[in-house]
Amino acid sequence: MRSRLSLPARLARGLFLAVMLAWSVGPILFIVMSSFKRQVDIFVYPPKLVFTPTIDNYLKLTTQWKGFFDAMGNSLIVALGATVLAGVVSFLGGYAYSRYRSRLTSWTAVYMIAVRVLPPIVVTLPLFPVVDRLGLGDTHILLVLLYATFWVSLNTMIMKNFFDQIPYELDEAAYVDGASEWQLVHRILARLTLQGMAAGSIFVFVFAWNEYLFAMIFTTNRAKTAPLILSELMGAVDGTEWGVLFAGVTLQLVPVVLLVTLARRYLIAGLAAGAVKG
Repeated sequence: MRSRLSLPARLARGLFLAVMLAWSVGPILFIVMSSFKRQVDIFVYPPKLVFTPTIDNYLKLTTQWKGFFDAMGNSLIVALGATVLAGVVSFLGGYAYSRYRSRLTSWTAVYMIAVRVLPPIVVTLPLFPVVDRLGLGDTHILLVLLYATFWVSLNTMIMKNFFDQIPYELDEAAYVDGASEWQLVHRILARLTLQGMAAGSIFVFVFAWNEYLFAMIFTTNRAKTAPLILSELMGAVDGTEWGVLFAGVTLQLVPVVLLVTLARRYLIAGLAAGAVKG
């Protein structure tokens, strides 16, 4: 039987959860509410919790910053492309690291993680002359490759943990039944590691959707993403229109919030299963 918590313990836990909820949700609520306020009411003190909503900020965003919605489309293309590419490579890489263990794979795994912990700017700057020489600057394919590469190492290790939990006896049984290795991988193992792929894909999508540094360095116009337009909103010559900025941030938050909300069951189950050693 579970031991019941004392009243002070329950109060302390409830207070802690309330503080964490306010810490996490508070800034988002402030941004969303401010996007429906007039400029003069956004930073007024004490804050106005009851106000007459207006959509003027969204109308200004549509008329004065039309490039924002093109940038949102670029962000979607890049995020989906990076998610698919990183997912495929990480799945195959995780299978290889789990089923073909050797001293060489152990060393390459250490190298992959070591590269991942380096600051992105260290990896980015040496790539600039190479990208320029290949003519890949300001293209979607470049950002897809960069974002997928940046996350594939960590996702590969996540997938390796999932493959490690699947007993090798299952592989042997499939081979005895006449299945090829490719049939084993895409018909059996892919289904058993679906939660891991879902968890990793969410991480890649959120990173690619919000990433700023790579996009700032390697894009100028055609492949410009939404975070770059938001930075331009902050640095407008005639001053920052906070209401319009918050409207843009709110729209940029919507896809990520919907994705995490709809896929939270797979995300939590994936992370929990990946944390348990088989």
